Amino acid sequence: MNSTPSFSTGATAPTPAQLSEYLKVANTAALAAGSVLQACWGKLESIVEKGRPGDLVTEADRQAEVVILEIIRQNFPEHSILAEESGQYGNLDAEYLWAIDPLDGTTNYAHQYPFSAASIGLLINGKPMVGAIFDPFHRELFSGAAGLGATCNDKPISVSNVDKLAQSLLVTGFAYDRRETKDNNYQEFCYLTHITQGVRRAGAASIDLAYVACGRLDGYWERGLSPWDLAAGVAIVEAAGGIVTAYDRTPFDIRSGRILATNSRLHDELSQELLHVAQIEPWSWM
Repeated sequence: MNSTPSFSTGATAPTPAQLSEYLKVANTAALAAGSVLQACWGKLESIVEKGRPGDLVTEADRQAEVVILEIIRQNFPEHSILAEESGQYGNLDAEYLWAIDPLDGTTNYAHQYPFSAASIGLLINGKPMVGAIFDPFHRELFSGAAGLGATCNDKPISVSNVDKLAQSLLVTGFAYDRRETKDNNYQEFCYLTHITQGVRRAGAASIDLAYVACGRLDGYWERGLSPWDLAAGVAIVEAAGGIVTAYDRTPFDIRSGRILATNSRLHDELSQELLHVAQIEPWSWM
């Protein structure tokens, strides 16, 4: 499966009413998937690695994805879909592309560590514009769309006001290939831990982005991600007043797997610090 879309441009922008309808469906699908995740919690019979150490899939992932796909297809049968577990439906360069992660944070879920979510984003002409993220363990539904603002459980949210890195709380994650590649962020994690009030690593990119959107965290960076990890969260962060770019502040490209998302106020400072942290060689525990 080719999961690296190349997007069309020049199509008509959606109206606020259309975006509102897309968001309503995304919220419905996220909540439905969350019910599946709650029902399967602590009852897993099969946990399988998908090829890379630590990249897991369970029956909860698959069942939640089936529910999401059904809802999207019922409402928008003409839209394309990129789903983590079952792959692509339609053209990946379509004007409308849903990017779905039915269970973000599968490793957490498999260990009964309650920090996972269903994440559903809609890319329109390649840009994340609609997102819904439901954390069934804390019963929080984060959602947002371009021009419509962002909410948590229907209450408006916005990014934090922190404007100095020394006063910030950041979050990151580590890619599945972190053991083998020099292109990891171990050194960045250590360096930024020393110059901020802390760096968290929770294991679910969607929730990391949702927490930036609602001001619990001030910035997030990571690499090695897929479109379904990012689409919903990026839309929500931007709808909440944040900024999302590449590490060097060039425009964000969801195909790159790399992201820098902040409250906007410390974006330049965090970008500058990231750009002069030296990478370290991969190390082995063998």
